[in-house]
Amino acid sequence: MLVLVVDSATPAVTAALVRITPDGVAPVAARRAVDARAHGELLAPQVDALFAESGDRPADLAAIVAGLGPGPFTGLRVGLVTAVTMGQVLGIPTYGVCSLDGVGRPAAGGEPVLVATDARRREVYWAVYAGTGERVAGPDVHTPAEVAGRAGELGATAAVGDGAHRYADALGLPLRSEPRYPDPVALAELAAERVLAAAPSEPLTPLYLRRPDAVAATGRKPVLP
Repeated sequence: MLVLVVDSATPAVTAALVRITPDGVAPVAARRAVDARAHGELLAPQVDALFAESGDRPADLAAIVAGLGPGPFTGLRVGLVTAVTMGQVLGIPTYGVCSLDGVGRPAAGGEPVLVATDARRREVYWAVYAGTGERVAGPDVHTPAEVAGRAGELGATAAVGDGAHRYADALGLPLRSEPRYPDPVALAELAAERVLAAAPSEPLTPLYLRRPDAVAATGRKPVLP
């Protein structure tokens, strides 16, 4: 079954085609560009490039898997709107996966690991994963100092992710260089059972975890003295 995977929850804009069978997930083609200000400009051309490389057509897709975040409001919704729109046009199901799981699952190496991505405002989105790759805490958003305390209580022995690189000193854990951003194969693996079972399409509800920076005014300001 041919599946499109998209994620725009981090500065990395990721799109990939994979084939899901009962034997596992096999990558077909992938694109990634790191630019926190160009999610909207990058994702659609990446998807087009995937089909050009693989020789497949959008009509060949059986499902779409999308990273739900957590992530900044503007970038995150680019991937989700793309997935929802394509799913509706093609008449295929969409499935959501926590984007942090796409880092924590492949990073797990037998010991608890902290995944942290940049949440701006000097904060990180974070979660802790057991050595098996199962998420045991999070997702949540806090300052790096607060996360360091929580990660220590949960026994994390290393940190991974873009936020871990940015705030390595504050987190105080050994840093793993990879994966820095969500792995599309890992995201597909987390949705594979639903894809193979042809489960009903899911609403792609974003994990913002906090209010957007821009809010509606609560009152009117006088314009006359």
